[in-house]
Amino acid sequence: MTVATTSLAPANSTRGEWARFGAFLTRPVLPERAEPFRLANAAAVLRLLLLDLIVMGGLVAIAGLVMSSGIDIPNTALAGMELGPLLVFFAVLVAPIAEEVIFRGWVSGRPGHVLAILILGAAALAMSSDATYSEEAVNWKAISLATAAIVGAILAIVLLRRRGAMGWFQHIFPLLFWISCLLFAGVHLMNFSGNEWWTILPLVLPQLSVGTMLSYLRVNYGLWSSMLLHILHNSAFISVVLLASGAT
Repeated sequence: MTVATTSLAPANSTRGEWARFGAFLTRPVLPERAEPFRLANAAAVLRLLLLDLIVMGGLVAIAGLVMSSGIDIPNTALAGMELGPLLVFFAVLVAPIAEEVIFRGWVSGRPGHVLAILILGAAALAMSSDATYSEEAVNWKAISLATAAIVGAILAIVLLRRRGAMGWFQHIFPLLFWISCLLFAGVHLMNFSGNEWWTILPLVLPQLSVGTMLSYLRVNYGLWSSMLLHILHNSAFISVVLLASGAT
């Protein structure tokens, strides 16, 4: 018996991909596993990128109207910072890859992926709770634990690579999907300071919006596709910031 790799019919156009995404949001369903990597599936990423840019444009327009009415919008963490090559590299490449692993690496529901994130999370928790890991000198204890965690995560993925999504995970996937998206948006509240968190909730709507697209791509096309969209999204944002700073 052949197990379908995806829960939704394939899309052959931008309109079809957007309809597929809309159906997924209405009823998030987790397939046994994402489609195998195909270069042709990069079209899905570009179609979601177009939707992302349209949504971002709408949110920017709304923000402009709010500011024109005299309401001040808090600056982001990038405000006042010099966007040097290292910061741009981190924002465009390092951060998207790391965030996809953390927030969407496990939403596949496959045992290897979930176990890998648990191993990495346990190691990170151990290092953050132990003051000896925060010493400025080279800390071989921390390096050893981090190395062991990475090796363990890789082994979990490799050894359990043939296992599909767990049944219980698929059953509660709609809840886990929205938890993942809300956590992703919530973490970005740290980009703003000096305000009560509930007053800046609307400012993370862009992260919530793109988070749903990233999760859709991740479970249907694979982690590579959500990483790629995330990189392109951040690249577009950084490009706008650079152009704006250059204009001033």
